[in-house]
Amino acid sequence: MDIDGFMQGYKTAWESRDPAKFAALFHPDGRYHNTPFQVQTGAAELAEYWKRVQLQEDVQVEYQILTRQDGGGVAHWHVTYQVASEELFQIWAKSTGTGLPNRKPGDPLPRMVLDGILQASFAGGLCREARIWWHSMPQAN
Repeated sequence: MDIDGFMQGYKTAWESRDPAKFAALFHPDGRYHNTPFQVQTGAAELAEYWKRVQLQEDVQVEYQILTRQDGGGVAHWHVTYQVASEELFQIWAKSTGTGLPNRKPGDPLPRMVLDGILQASFAGGLCREARIWWHSMPQAN
């Protein structure tokens, strides 16, 4: 696997909201740093983390490879999705550094925009380690 194959798999796993497809991109002891301070290691943790995307609907992932090298690469990714549950909205609200949108109980859940960078290293046909840096915000109407 290289950065091109990984990003296509990442897109497929996210758009299909499939934790098993996400975990299958990694070595059995692969590591995914979803923030600079949090890491999921191994198939069970990776799949458990990825379950949160099942609370998203109408997911659209775009990406651009910024650099390719032997054993690694960097990509820019951009995602939009409809928040499908109050639970996901609360997860996002607790993890973001931005202010919450003005929303009263009963108001519709927002469509979110995420934009980020992914750096990955590969060995033996699978991802050994991936790090992402990202930001999210509600999509403007």
